[in-house]
Amino acid sequence: ANPYPSDPHPRTAAERTTPFASFLPRFPPPFTPPAMPPTWSFACPLRALTALTLVALPLAAQGPAQAPASARTATLQLSDYLDWEQVSEPRLAPDGRRVIYTRRFIDKLNDKWESALWMVNADGARNRFLVAGSGAEWSPDGTRIAYVAKGEPTGQQLYVRYMDDEGAVTQVTRVGDAPISLRWSPDGKTIAFVMNVPRKTDNPFARVAIPAAPKGAKWTETPKVVTDLAWRRDREGPTDDGQRHIFVVPAEGGTARQLSNGDWDHGVPNWTPDGRSLLFSALRIPDAQMTWRESEVYAVDVANGAIRQLTHRKGPDTNPVASPDGKLIAYTGYDSTDATWQDAAIYVMNADGSSPRPLTASFDRSPAGMFWAADGSGVYFNAENEGARHFYFVTLAGKVQPITTGSEFLGITSVQGGMAVGTRSTPTEPGDIVRLSLKGPLATTRLTDVNGDVLAGKTLGTQEEFWYTSVDGFKIQGWIVKPPNFDPKKKYPLMLEIHGGPHGMYNNGWNFSRQEHVANGYVLLYTNPRGSTGYGSKFGNAIKNAYPGKDYDDLMAGVDTVIGRGYVDAQNMFVFGCSGGGVLTSWIVGHTTRFAAASAMCPVTNWMSFVGVTDGAGWYRNFEKNFWDDPQEHLRRSPIMYVGRVTTPTLLMTGVLDLRTPMPQTEEYYSALRFRGVPTAMVRFNNEWHGTSSTPSNFLRTQAYLREWFAKYSRRVTASD
Repeated sequence: ANPYPSDPHPRTAAERTTPFASFLPRFPPPFTPPAMPPTWSFACPLRALTALTLVALPLAAQGPAQAPASARTATLQLSDYLDWEQVSEPRLAPDGRRVIYTRRFIDKLNDKWESALWMVNADGARNRFLVAGSGAEWSPDGTRIAYVAKGEPTGQQLYVRYMDDEGAVTQVTRVGDAPISLRWSPDGKTIAFVMNVPRKTDNPFARVAIPAAPKGAKWTETPKVVTDLAWRRDREGPTDDGQRHIFVVPAEGGTARQLSNGDWDHGVPNWTPDGRSLLFSALRIPDAQMTWRESEVYAVDVANGAIRQLTHRKGPDTNPVASPDGKLIAYTGYDSTDATWQDAAIYVMNADGSSPRPLTASFDRSPAGMFWAADGSGVYFNAENEGARHFYFVTLAGKVQPITTGSEFLGITSVQGGMAVGTRSTPTEPGDIVRLSLKGPLATTRLTDVNGDVLAGKTLGTQEEFWYTSVDGFKIQGWIVKPPNFDPKKKYPLMLEIHGGPHGMYNNGWNFSRQEHVANGYVLLYTNPRGSTGYGSKFGNAIKNAYPGKDYDDLMAGVDTVIGRGYVDAQNMFVFGCSGGGVLTSWIVGHTTRFAAASAMCPVTNWMSFVGVTDGAGWYRNFEKNFWDDPQEHLRRSPIMYVGRVTTPTLLMTGVLDLRTPMPQTEEYYSALRFRGVPTAMVRFNNEWHGTSSTPSNFLRTQAYLREWFAKYSRRVTASD
């Protein structure tokens, strides 16, 4: 899920020349944070402590107790991360006999992830390296693959490799930007792709002349002039100097030809079965950047570049896929709404755009990764539901049928006839490539075990799913991850981990970070409070104009439930989260003192300064009024307005490149805490955009810094306690 549609560079304290008091009286009575009532401390009476407990608890001040070396079980270590591998993008050959997939590994010397293409037989045999690169797609006849890898003259280029014994490779493109979203034409002669194309920006100073620089002078480079509303994107930087367009290129090599035009971004193309058109989504209207959650489905004629619009409703329509006979087009979307969250549905329409109708209107879960059945009888798709992700089928009559069930996180990425492949993980099984027969029995077969060597002989933490009731009768799903060799008679320090979004979903799949934390003696709790996805539109929209709010109550009710199990040291509980989790962490420390320490990572702390500096303008629309008309709601929902009540030692960690929740949000909160004398530290992660862990060494630092902070501020328990 995209945590925030934009990213802030808030004003510094020095730039705020007008205090709040000078302009608040123009509006309704100014918002003043109430004093923290005793009920907000969530104090839980401790059971009578036995002498044994009083002896053991002080060890929490140095972190969780460790067993003697001779008695220790082999567990997951932080250093194991450097040997960790990831798999993605499996594609099944047309004959169903082989699977190509992308395998990522860490380059330890250069501190980065690298990718390679591997191939495994559909029965799991002969798992072998193929070629450096990623994003492979089979040709329709299965004789070749197209993929992306480093090439000439620079950057990523499109390659084609023959899949015979010779394995001849051809660099197909020599373009100025990376080709993405490769798609073979039905006859295998052409490959479509998307690429960024430079454009001229509107510069009101283009004709301005200044005196020429003296010969040999080294003047400062020309300033960047920004006139677009959306002009940068996290993990990319400035985006107003180019647009994503659709290209085609001969599969045997040649000149790439641009099909789309105009100053608009264009989505992933998909061929019609006759090979004459490509379907895609975009919003090709004047000043499209001023709209919100709007897009349409289009078709472009490959021969002449003519573009025709197929959908015409207010609301987002995306992901078009033509039926095998070309008569229908499936796509996803929903009617325009001011809801902060709305689950999309699958629609079908005739190939000319007529007679659109929903297929999954009552399903109330967002579909992803659609595949038509070979006979055109319906559409397969993935969907997240209550912490899991599964594969489904919907008939043209609108009947939704689950294909897979159970406690797993499954993502199907390729379907050929009656066979599908994807990735699957569980709480104790890392992501691997799996095969699924669509003809029965409907069970997945694991084809790879890329981290089996790392986990061999190690005891992992166990995970328990549970549901509990929060305010307003909301049913909340959560998970408790317990340390290896967990003993329910002991007391363990608790970590509460909070997800971002806020419209996102924690799942029941493998998570290295959690397993490594609990291997160090913690119990870890994570939940999906109201506002999370995977529970329907009403649940997701429950935080509209009220975030943070009762989602805080959901989190605290989860903590209370786990404390009630009897194995949590209620004096030594810790809370952390990134992005939306950072928002709620900074909110929590302003509303309760029950946590011994906290870490707000990449947070939003001041909504008023945030909405104008994040990497998209959508957050302006997540408040009932703009702050220049009435700032009350922005202030009421801003964690920084409660910083005067914070006593919890609070660590702040953010990437210096972050354009989603930019560093100034962290700096504002840090300065306020430091000014007040609250124990705090600000960690500015180099080479990180939104988040703190994309660079391998920074993942290690995030894990280690977090636990060091928690250990430093663990509370000792005395007899008087």
